[in-house]
Amino acid sequence: MKANELLIYKNWVVVGDVLNQSKYASKILLSLKTDGFNVVGVNPSVENKSVYNNLSDVPYNVEVLDLCINPYKGIKILKEAHSLKINKVLIQPGAGSPEILEFCKINGIDAIEGCALIELSKK
Repeated sequence: MKANELLIYKNWVVVGDVLNQSKYASKILLSLKTDGFNVVGVNPSVENKSVYNNLSDVPYNVEVLDLCINPYKGIKILKEAHSLKINKVLIQPGAGSPEILEFCKINGIDAIEGCALIELSKK
């Protein structure tokens, strides 16, 4: 699967610093919303009512996880994603690691390294 193929799915979650408008996670979240995707932000490090702390708090079936967080936190998110049967992840530049890729491979998660902003700009 290629990054652009993920755009056929409409239920997304962006994990990262989605409240900081200067960060890519926030820009990705806004771009997905603008393009009509059903998307919310998850940031396990922040207590704020406008974002979720865990994937399990998201009130819909997540089809694509957009990982825009450091790999140390990212692997924990992926373990939760696996338990929730989320099997597609877009790994933004800087969010990947050999451990994350290996975890995805072993657990049947389609892991695509790429950038949502680039793929959305091609639509």
